[in-house]
Amino acid sequence: MIDAPAPGRVDALDDMAARPTLVEVQLVLGQMHLDRREPTAALEWFRSAARGGDARAFNMLGRCHERGWGVRPSPATAARYYRKAADRGDVWALFNLADLHCRGEGVPQDDATAYALYAAAARRGHVKSLNMLGLFHECGRAVPADVGEAADFFRAAAEGGDCWGCFNHARTLIANGEIEAALIWFERAFHTGFSQFYRAMGEALAGLGDPRLSTIAARSLALAEHTAGDMP
Repeated sequence: MIDAPAPGRVDALDDMAARPTLVEVQLVLGQMHLDRREPTAALEWFRSAARGGDARAFNMLGRCHERGWGVRPSPATAARYYRKAADRGDVWALFNLADLHCRGEGVPQDDATAYALYAAAARRGHVKSLNMLGLFHECGRAVPADVGEAADFFRAAAEGGDCWGCFNHARTLIANGEIEAALIWFERAFHTGFSQFYRAMGEALAGLGDPRLSTIAARSLALAEHTAGDMP
């Protein structure tokens, strides 16, 4: 697995001042409409926030254009918004733009560019980027294949709380015969996962034969059904 869904939330507003700015209010209102599955209204609030040049607003406009929230999907337009946000210092935009280059959607498929963007985000503590760097090292994309280096990145992402990092770190533990240790990380993945992730984890573990892993797989698939339709 080399793909990972990019974040589509404005949860990075925990540092809002006691008296939030107009842009911060607009961003929160946009996210509220997304949570209510009202993407057209969300898009308008993000557009309003972007008029002041806010990096987070540009990133969310990118998400709307990438995912087709309130507008026809256009990865190329999304990439332009992500670049504006990244140039203004938004770490999520670095990750989202890296994902587009990783998949070749809206921009040229370019492993070296994707790796550089993930690395830039990871240097700023972005845990999902740490996981993606692990996948690149595991698969030998943009860098020589190195399972030891990949394992280090997966562990760092897992310790940072990323669900995919937890899953991939657990995979490496299973490969080393450490199933009991892996179960701990699968359990932690449940706390930060989402529908597509739960389905992928369930399908990956379902055929491994170990009853402990089969239990995790069944729980994952059930949770995937329960959370289906949620916006990631």
